[in-house]
Amino acid sequence: MIVCEFSVVPLGAGESLSEQVAKCLKIVQESGLPYQLTPMGTILEGEWDEVFKVIKRCRDELRKGFKRVLITIRLDDRQAPPGRLQAKVRSVEEKLDRM
Repeated sequence: MIVCEFSVVPLGAGESLSEQVAKCLKIVQESGLPYQLTPMGTILEGEWDEVFKVIKRCRDELRKGFKRVLITIRLDDRQAPPGRLQAKVRSVEEKLDRM
């Protein structure tokens, strides 16, 4: 199971990317994988092949309108049960409550 933060940025899209982000987020939602949208990217949780299939679909969608796409990927690959996306945040928040 991996937790993956990624961003897909079409170069030449101008200042606002909300339309392109929405297209990619639709693909993420259709995947059924747990996700969290952030101001700088999207975090996905799933098996390696599932996650990279989503990223490839996002890339393919944006390549329809742009010749160049910048993709940034950060991974946490850990043998652990599903649910880490929420559990990692909850763990920090619990520690914060104890401070």
